[in-house]
Amino acid sequence: MGRPFGIPVYVSPTWFIVAAFITLTYKESVQLSVPGLSEAAGYAVAFAFAVLLYVSVLLHELAHCVVAKRYGLPVRRITLYLLGGVSEIEREPDSPGREFMVAFAGPLLSLGLALAGFLLDVFVVPEGGIIGVLTWQLWMANLIVGVFNLLPGLPLDGGRMLRAGVWKATRDSGSGTVAAAWVGRGLAIVLAAIPLILTLLSGGQVLNLFVLWSFLLAGFIWFGAGQSLRTARVRARIPQVNARSLARRAIPVTSEVPLAEALRRASAAQAGAMVVVDHDGRPIALVNEAAVEATPEQRRPWVTAGSLARTLEPSLVLAADLSGEELIDAMRETPAGEYLLVERSGEVYGVLATADVNRVFSGV
Repeated sequence: MGRPFGIPVYVSPTWFIVAAFITLTYKESVQLSVPGLSEAAGYAVAFAFAVLLYVSVLLHELAHCVVAKRYGLPVRRITLYLLGGVSEIEREPDSPGREFMVAFAGPLLSLGLALAGFLLDVFVVPEGGIIGVLTWQLWMANLIVGVFNLLPGLPLDGGRMLRAGVWKATRDSGSGTVAAAWVGRGLAIVLAAIPLILTLLSGGQVLNLFVLWSFLLAGFIWFGAGQSLRTARVRARIPQVNARSLARRAIPVTSEVPLAEALRRASAAQAGAMVVVDHDGRPIALVNEAAVEATPEQRRPWVTAGSLARTLEPSLVLAADLSGEELIDAMRETPAGEYLLVERSGEVYGVLATADVNRVFSGV
C-alpha cells in the first residue's frame, strides 16, 4: 500500500473477506439509520466503514512501529489481515520500560481516535446522515479495539504490558513472557466460554455471529499465547549456544582427495568435519555434510572432497568465542550448513555445524 515513516504496509487477501463481511453486516444498519438511503448507497457506506476501520487499525500498528523505531528497533513491515493488523518488529526492546511503551502506543492511539470521534459526534457532526453514522461507528469501533487490546494476556498489547511489568518485577523477560502467555490462554478460555454460558442462559437465543467471533478471537489468542510460550522456551536455551562447546574437530584435506579417503582420515582422527585447504595449508572451503550424506557410498571413491565443499567466504568464518544471541545473529546473516571457527590469532579452532546448533533447540 505504501511506506509511511519508511515502513512497508501490506494487505493480506484475507482483508477482502472481512471487508465483504463488514459491508454485508452493516448495510442494513446503515439503511435503518439513514432513512431513504438506496440499497446501493447502503452498501457503499458500509464498505466505506470497512475501509476507514482498517485505516484506524493501520494507525494503531503505525503507533507501535514509530515508537519502536524511536528506540532503534528495526521494523520489517505492517500487514493488515482478517483479524486486524500485525507489526513485524525484528528485535525485542532491551528494557521493560521500552517494552511497555511500544505495546501501549497502539491502544493509546485507538482510544485517542475514539475520544476524538466521540467529541466530533457530540459537538460537531449533525445527528443522523451518512457522516453521523460513520462517525459513530468509527469511534465505537476504535473504543472496542483499544479496550480489547488492553486485556492483559499475550498476544494482545495488554499482554505485552503485563509482560513488561513482570519483567520489571523479576528482572527476567522470560518469566514475564510465560506469565503473560498463560494469562492469555486464560482469556481465550473465557472468550470461548462466554457464548456458551449466554446460550444456556438465553435458552439458545444467542446470535450465531457472536458465537463465531468469540471462538475466532479465542483461537487467535490461544495460539498466539502458545507461540509466545514456545518463544520463551527457545530464548531460555540461547545461553547454551556456545561456539566452542558445539565445535567439531576438523581435519584438513586438499580438494583433489577422494571423498572416501577424506572420510577415512576423518574417522581415524575422530573428527566430525573436513576443511579444504590449498597446498600452503590455508583453509579455502568447507565440506558440506548434507552433500556428503547424499552421496552414495559406491560413488565416494570417485568423488573429490572439493566438489562437495562451499567456498570459504569471509562471512563463514566466525570467532570461536562467540556465544548466545551474538552467535545466532552471526549465523543468521549468512545461512549455511557449516562455519569455520577461528581464534583471535587466526588459528583454526574447528567447524560449527548448524545442525548441532539446531539440536540445542530440539523439542522446544
